[in-house]
Amino acid sequence: MIFDPTYFLFVGPALLLSLWASWKTKSAFKKYSQVRTMGGLTGAESAARLLEQAGISDVKIVPTRGVLSDHYNPVTKTLALSEPVFGSNSVAAVGVACHEAGHAIQHARKYAPLWLRSALVPTANIGSKLGYWVMILGLFMLSSNAGPTMIYIGAALFSLTLIFQIVTLPVEFDASNRAKALAFEHGIVTSQEREGVSAVLNAAALTYVAAAISTLMTLLYFLSKARR
Repeated sequence: MIFDPTYFLFVGPALLLSLWASWKTKSAFKKYSQVRTMGGLTGAESAARLLEQAGISDVKIVPTRGVLSDHYNPVTKTLALSEPVFGSNSVAAVGVACHEAGHAIQHARKYAPLWLRSALVPTANIGSKLGYWVMILGLFMLSSNAGPTMIYIGAALFSLTLIFQIVTLPVEFDASNRAKALAFEHGIVTSQEREGVSAVLNAAALTYVAAAISTLMTLLYFLSKARR
């Protein structure tokens, strides 16, 4: 499969899209990390303000290591902000922090796609780890009747990952939309700074779209081999 040009015809464009989305996200974050907000609130303070305004008092905001490793854990109700975000008052930091606060607000408001995504995590992990290798095994067994069957079984498992990624899209888009609107509404950013927040969050959203497309194209490649 490594030397199968058909594989790169399917997955190659998706891989390029993923690389472009990743570059665009890092580029936007770097650019707006140099732009300070007039309000002067740090990422942690901005997230805290959104949570306070939403009446949420049981979410902990903590620093975490890494770059763009920010996340919200609905199990522990912990909002973890990376070092470049937690203590920075840049437009990029505020945008990312408010996005993660958006997830906490989704959780508090029982936003259905977020709960569905959380429920799909175990099956998605199984699908991504097991499904791909079952399809690979089926590919090497194509000379026998069991080959296509193995690919179909692997594809069924791998499709769980795709379902998870598709459900993730509205979750991420909604969190970004909340961040853009609420950060401006509560005076964290000005209308001009809001454009920078949008640039960062829109670029980040592309990475989720690219990931879903990449998974879809990988799935279609293996199914095409099974049908042959």
